Amino acid sequence: MATSSLRAPARDSAGVDAALLILRVVLGVLVLLHGLSKLPPPPEFLITSLTQAGLPGFLAYGVYLGEIVGPILIIIGIWTRVGAVLIAANMVVAVLMAHAGDLFHLNKQGGYALELQAMFLFTAVALALTGAGRYSVGGRYGPFN
Repeated sequence: MATSSLRAPARDSAGVDAALLILRVVLGVLVLLHGLSKLPPPPEFLITSLTQAGLPGFLAYGVYLGEIVGPILIIIGIWTRVGAVLIAANMVVAVLMAHAGDLFHLNKQGGYALELQAMFLFTAVALALTGAGRYSVGGRYGPFN
């Protein structure tokens, strides 16, 4: 009996796990740097933006969840999906509050005006869907990984 040559090749799980590690560390470090720049109090522009939108100013402290707690979780590789969702939610709020006017614009070099925000958002979504992978504290099958 003939076998089909249309089968997908076996998944190289070590390569996928290494790629997930790279994605986690790069996204985590880059977003964490944004969060650390906002310490100790949240920047006044965040509080002002929220209050002008009719939201309570204390929500500005949520930036620490998306830009410090979330990145630390994904770098370590524990509760990676939760950390990725925190980062993604933070990016959605950032785009809506600070960059909504640029949503459909290109920058001076011809690239997307929100390319950094889009990269952070969709990398976080990818990690939320895939989890941490094997090279993480939580392991491939850890809770919320």
